Amino acid sequence: MWKSPRALGLAVRSILQGAAQVNLGILEINRLRHKRSGGRVPLIPSLYLSGVRYQEEPKGWALEHFDTIPVILTRTWGDCDDLAPWRVAELRFTKEDPGANVAVKWKQLTESKKLYHVVVRRSNGQIEDPSRVLGMGRNQKVLAAHAGL
Repeated sequence: MWKSPRALGLAVRSILQGAAQVNLGILEINRLRHKRSGGRVPLIPSLYLSGVRYQEEPKGWALEHFDTIPVILTRTWGDCDDLAPWRVAELRFTKEDPGANVAVKWKQLTESKKLYHVVVRRSNGQIEDPSRVLGMGRNQKVLAAHAGL
C-alpha cells in the first residue's frame, strides 16, 4: 500500500494536518493559561521570532518525527514537517489566514526514492516555506533579514 505515492502522500498530509490542529490547541491553551495567570505564564512566541532554526532530523533516528511546538521549542530546531504545521497553526490562531494549510511537495530522487518537503499553502494559493526562512539552504545573514529578526 505505501508503495503508492498517492497513498503515502494522503497519509503524510493527514498526519501533518493533525499536527497543525494539535499546535492550534497548544496555542489556545497557552493563551488561556497566560490570561488566567495574570501574565506569569509566558506566551509562546511566533515561529519566526522564537529562536528556532531549521535542521534536518539526525540520520540515526529510525522513524520520522512529527513534533509539536513544545518539543520544537525545547530542542530549538525543527525540520519541514515540524515547522510548517506550527506556522499553519499560528496563521489560523492569529486569524491572519484562517484558511492556511499544510502542503506536501514531492521530488523524485531515483526511480524508487522520493523526497517530500512540507510547506504552508496560504488561502490565496501563495506558498510560504518556513524551513527556508529559518535556514534551510540559506546564508544565516540573509535568513535573519528575511525573517525580520
